[in-house]
Amino acid sequence: MSTFMPKAGEIDRKWYVIDAAGKPVGRVATLAADILRGKTKPIFAPHVDCGDHVIIVNCDKAVLTGGKLEKKIYYRHTGYIGHLKETKAGTLMKSKPTRVMELAVKGMVPNTTIGRAALTRLHLYAGAEHKHEAQKPEIWAM
Repeated sequence: MSTFMPKAGEIDRKWYVIDAAGKPVGRVATLAADILRGKTKPIFAPHVDCGDHVIIVNCDKAVLTGGKLEKKIYYRHTGYIGHLKETKAGTLMKSKPTRVMELAVKGMVPNTTIGRAALTRLHLYAGAEHKHEAQKPEIWAM
């Protein structure tokens, strides 16, 4: 009996909605990364992009546990010499709550072409409303 190898054209992509209200950012990001990679499917193969679309709503109501609001720092570089910018997680959660979730999920997918393609299927919204009702997304229960 041979091993099943999925082809790129055989992949059936579904849409899932994850509600992040009151849940830790890392738990939601881990689940989203698994769905984006396709690890929840029985046909998963690490060399094929077989993941689904993920919509995360209520990113502004997600929580950071412990003292991460004050202690966790996000760094970015402008490209100029000495221009390393830092932002605390609490500040970033107030101004751009979807960016915190995006960075968490981005750190959990591989840094390859498959991981970058998976991140294009991630849709983040700060509130409870999203614009993907036409795709008939299923609610993923955590």
